[in-house]
Amino acid sequence: MDKIITKRFISLFIALAVILSSTLVFAKKNQTPPPNGEARTGTLYLFQKTSAEGPWPIVEGGSWGNMKYNLWGDKFNFMFQGRKLQPGMSYTLIYYPDPWPGTGLICLGSGVANRGGNLNIFDFDFDIGTSLPADYDANYTPLFPSGAVGAKIWLVLSSDVVCDGDEREMTGWNPDSYLFEYNLINFEFRP
Repeated sequence: MDKIITKRFISLFIALAVILSSTLVFAKKNQTPPPNGEARTGTLYLFQKTSAEGPWPIVEGGSWGNMKYNLWGDKFNFMFQGRKLQPGMSYTLIYYPDPWPGTGLICLGSGVANRGGNLNIFDFDFDIGTSLPADYDANYTPLFPSGAVGAKIWLVLSSDVVCDGDEREMTGWNPDSYLFEYNLINFEFRP
């Protein structure tokens, strides 16, 4: 009987410790807990796709990546990891607003794939200044037939994009060397 009471006491203690620690984390960061218990971070997978067939199918065994990002806040914090990329090639992670050539796109970061074809791009304090999708993006309002609303995140060759000044847009098109989003994302800018 004492073992059952001890096990219940330990279980209760662990549950209270978890609740208290999560409350302290939000209090420490001076943030309110997420609404309805939702997670504050999202995950996006990006894949190499082929433009040669119908609706851009994923290349089996091809390049890929994933990005963890915050869903809301005053900064767009993200961490991207690319895999099976062309070693030594320079890539840029972008938010691509439709239509072509993506005028007003946002360059999130750049890097060169290592000898193993891996690439890490991250920023934990990116002052994006807008929600994603931005109001000038064609994906800002629901479109027929899907009704999808969201932002496209792509990994493109750095040589195919202009990131400086007011003329931020795609200048080249080599889609077989890019990673495209599996899903659209949404980020709510809360200054």
